[in-house]
Amino acid sequence: MSEILLQAENIDKRFGITHAVDNVSLNINRGEIRALIGENGSGKSTFCQMLCGIYTIGGGKFILDGQEMHVKNQVEANKMGVSIIVQEMGTLSGLTVAENIFLGHEDPFMNHGIKNTRAMIREGQKLLDEYGFNNIKAGAMIDNYNFEDRKLVEIVKATYMKPKILIVDETTTALSQNGRLELYKIMDAVRADNRSVIFISHDLGEILEHCDTISILRDGEYIDTVNSKDVNEDDLKRLMVGREIGSAYYRTDYGKPISDEVVLTVKNVTVPGQIEDVNFELHRGEILGFGGLSECGMHEIGKAVFGASWDRQGDVVLADGTEITNIPQAIRHSIAYASKDRDNESVILNESIRNNIILPSIEDLANKHVLSAGKLNHFAKEFADKMQTKMQGINQFVSDLSGGNKQKVVLARWLGKGSDILVLDSPTRGIDVKVKQAIYALMSELTAQGKSIIMISEEIPELLGMSDRIMIMKDGKINGTFMRSESLSEEDLIAKMV
Repeated sequence: MSEILLQAENIDKRFGITHAVDNVSLNINRGEIRALIGENGSGKSTFCQMLCGIYTIGGGKFILDGQEMHVKNQVEANKMGVSIIVQEMGTLSGLTVAENIFLGHEDPFMNHGIKNTRAMIREGQKLLDEYGFNNIKAGAMIDNYNFEDRKLVEIVKATYMKPKILIVDETTTALSQNGRLELYKIMDAVRADNRSVIFISHDLGEILEHCDTISILRDGEYIDTVNSKDVNEDDLKRLMVGREIGSAYYRTDYGKPISDEVVLTVKNVTVPGQIEDVNFELHRGEILGFGGLSECGMHEIGKAVFGASWDRQGDVVLADGTEITNIPQAIRHSIAYASKDRDNESVILNESIRNNIILPSIEDLANKHVLSAGKLNHFAKEFADKMQTKMQGINQFVSDLSGGNKQKVVLARWLGKGSDILVLDSPTRGIDVKVKQAIYALMSELTAQGKSIIMISEEIPELLGMSDRIMIMKDGKINGTFMRSESLSEEDLIAKMV
């Protein structure tokens, strides 16, 4: 019989009128990887954030290794043996890599109130090298590294103290395939050491392959716990949403001609160290997909088109001859951009849903430079409702929303603006199956209206399923172009990535 490591008894949490976690009770055994799944807003991240001290517990109790937990913050949770790798950015700018790794645990490097920085850097580099992350330098500023490398630093930070419970909250969506493989190895090592992992992911295939057991939450309530070997993806979808979900999220049309009308031309665009001499045209009503491996340059494509690359060379030109050189100009000329790094680049976390949605449309909503609060409220609610955003109201802070509902706010913003060209970088990252269906349906609806989409994605099925054309990046250059076809395979794309 398995030994229980963690007991959650009647865990409860409310945010205003929203019952985020509703009297959830479950046990996690030693030496297992337990998946926690559910739709966006089902309560899984809130449950874990109470366990690790980010949120206070509204009701109930956690008992870890026979001891009831009374933690007020993450540092106290770490000391009791619970660590978390969060979904979005979990490192602090302005600090070194080593300072981020040992944040809240600096005591071993302090002597009479003075920090031994050299010793901290030395120990941090030793850990990074042991994990195989030796491309990251402990003494360097964390801001020198991209989103994925900062995630690798978070992995070291969360695991070097060998926590009893490691929480992995949607981390794999920020990692390349190699980064994911390293994380899976770490999870396996935690299990082999008779410790446990709580793993949150919307990738059901990943869940079934790497987890022993799966607990399902729906609307804040505990539904069931199942063994991975006893279920398939359709079973999990049904448990998550309470009904059957069709597997056909993607487009089913093939052979539709692309319009001859060019709405955007990218000429000889270079961003030093990122992309080199990139050329392509975007057509009216087209979904143009960009894919590739980590560091291939595809994410920089989106920033370059939106005028967000300060050192960009070359031209981004609209059909009327307007050259896009900066973000305000891009917005004025009907270009929208949704970044992969949602929390830092696509939303203002500590602002309301209302203010996030109205932001690019303020000039349009003003009447002789005067803004009407009623008009702004109506506008924000209209487009939040169109995206079926799960919220207490438009004045709720975006920081309180689940990942999927944050993405709905991002898309509501650009729907409200009425943008004609949408650059969507990883549009379904950290999104559950039902919201994915809604986003794909929205993309098809927008292109049917004549709008054009550049979709950047690390998910090959998404590229194959939604794109009219696919461009594969390698080493900062376009290495292959494919037209939409039923016969086009994942292997065809991968061959151009590696």
